[in-house]
Amino acid sequence: MIYFIVIILANTVGAISGMGGGVIIKPILDTLHFHPLAAISFYSSVAVFTMSIVSTLRQLKNGLKLQLPIAVFVSLGSVLGGISGNTVFESLLQVFANEKYVQVIQIILTIITLLFAYFYTKIGNERSLNLSHPIWYVIAGIFLGFISTLLGIGGGPINVALLMLCFGIPIKEATVYSIITIFFSQAAKLGTIAQTSGFDRFDLTILLYVIPAAVIGGFVGALISGKISSERVTQVYQLVILLVLLLNLWNGVQLFM
Repeated sequence: MIYFIVIILANTVGAISGMGGGVIIKPILDTLHFHPLAAISFYSSVAVFTMSIVSTLRQLKNGLKLQLPIAVFVSLGSVLGGISGNTVFESLLQVFANEKYVQVIQIILTIITLLFAYFYTKIGNERSLNLSHPIWYVIAGIFLGFISTLLGIGGGPINVALLMLCFGIPIKEATVYSIITIFFSQAAKLGTIAQTSGFDRFDLTILLYVIPAAVIGGFVGALISGKISSERVTQVYQLVILLVLLLNLWNGVQLFM
């Protein structure tokens, strides 16, 4: 039930801000220590994957128009990135005898992406590279898919900030592309797990709580997103970044106490 509540709240905020919920779910589940790191990463991926389906369908119903080339090529890149990110994650778990060190790597990289996203949306969101060639869409998708699956956060704040920086996309539109990227990167990750180690090492009964909570969170978040202004979305985005930044710092400190 704790997972159920956490995922509803996280995915609601994640669907509004484009972060996907995993950036909140992952550190909270790390703090609770109910499951091993690989299981937490898996549950988080299932949650944000489910949310991404519900949220995207709801956003399209809200009438938001997408630029098809960006959606297609970023999604293609995110599949490649999702596969490689999960491969690196599994390799790190094998290299380090204690999963604590893998978690430290995740925390450090997450904090870096949080700081980049916060400061870009706070002081530099009017600056854009205005890239438009399809190859840049694919490269951006590969990077976003890789970092999201490696960190186990689904999409995270870097998706929205990087899409705004590279392609000059307004924040509300960027949140939807971010959610689409999350769908394909997490689909690639879950597909890779299915073909390699399989799902037997996870307690799949937890998904009876994870999936319904993700559906509710994705629907409510997309519903709210369609009714609020871009300025309010930015405020939610920045507030969540600060809260998650503090949570990751706390988890990092706890690992060495």
